[in-house]
Amino acid sequence: MNKNLRRQSPERLPRPAIAPRKTSRLVNPSGGVEVIRLGTKFSLWSDLYHSWLTIPWIGFLGLITLLYLAANTIFALLYLAGGNGIANAEPGSFTDAFFFSVQTMASIGYGAMYPDTLYTNIIVSIEALVGLLGIAMATGLMFARFSRPTARVLFSRLAVVSADQGVPTLMFRMANQRRNQILEAQVRLTLVRNEVDDHGRYIRRFYDLRLARSQSPIFALTWLAMHNIDETSPLHGLTLDDLDATEAELVVTLTGIDETFAQTIHARHSYIASEIFWHHRFADILHHTPEGYRAVDYSRFHDILPLVDDAPEQIPNHAQNSHERR
Repeated sequence: MNKNLRRQSPERLPRPAIAPRKTSRLVNPSGGVEVIRLGTKFSLWSDLYHSWLTIPWIGFLGLITLLYLAANTIFALLYLAGGNGIANAEPGSFTDAFFFSVQTMASIGYGAMYPDTLYTNIIVSIEALVGLLGIAMATGLMFARFSRPTARVLFSRLAVVSADQGVPTLMFRMANQRRNQILEAQVRLTLVRNEVDDHGRYIRRFYDLRLARSQSPIFALTWLAMHNIDETSPLHGLTLDDLDATEAELVVTLTGIDETFAQTIHARHSYIASEIFWHHRFADILHHTPEGYRAVDYSRFHDILPLVDDAPEQIPNHAQNSHERR
């Protein structure tokens, strides 16, 4: 099987002599950026609001619980430091002081225990203020996390190269996993690769790859993105070995407006050389039910099929002319 993205011809990109090594991704399959930052320190407190919004839910709830317990513990110790200032509480009981703090911070006020001295009333006043501020902040953070728009876009795990109207074409497909529409969707495909310039400096360069259709007014179901590897393509003349040796990565970015939130959403994915299959096509996933309804089979969304070298006509005609059919 031919491993070339295109038969050898004058290249549009330089061929730097870079020894092959294990490929590291800029964008991982989940859409996150895999970069280790050296020479700088990360602190949760340096960008507190952003950290609270971006940490996983289990971490967020864990921190809220930890701060809640710590605050009530501190105020319980302050109550005990003032002597027996809580009426109907067992003298010196940390448990009673702790649960009195819980009732005060949450403004519950059962009435079984209440402040009995000036010192305790002062601490109660301070804790009531802290409780109001804490509840307001926790509620605001919770709302911000829930209301933040996120994209649920499914990218094919593999990309394929097959003939489209006689031209080798790189293809990958996407699907909107939500039951709504992404309006004014735009897709960009970028080739990222290592190079060494004339002065021997190591650089990481970005090349935009033109798509047959990079915009869609309504992205509701699936979208087959196509890049023709012709003489104007930065991939022209390169082999899969070239991409692997230079740690090349095809980075896909999708932006659009979520119709539910009326806010811009983003999604990312990437493909490395080992995830690009030459002379393959995607399995058909668009069907019609006996009742005449259009159906999309997402169970075969990632499936690819090999093509016979001497029978390029096996590529369905409808796949060559429509970018929304898969």
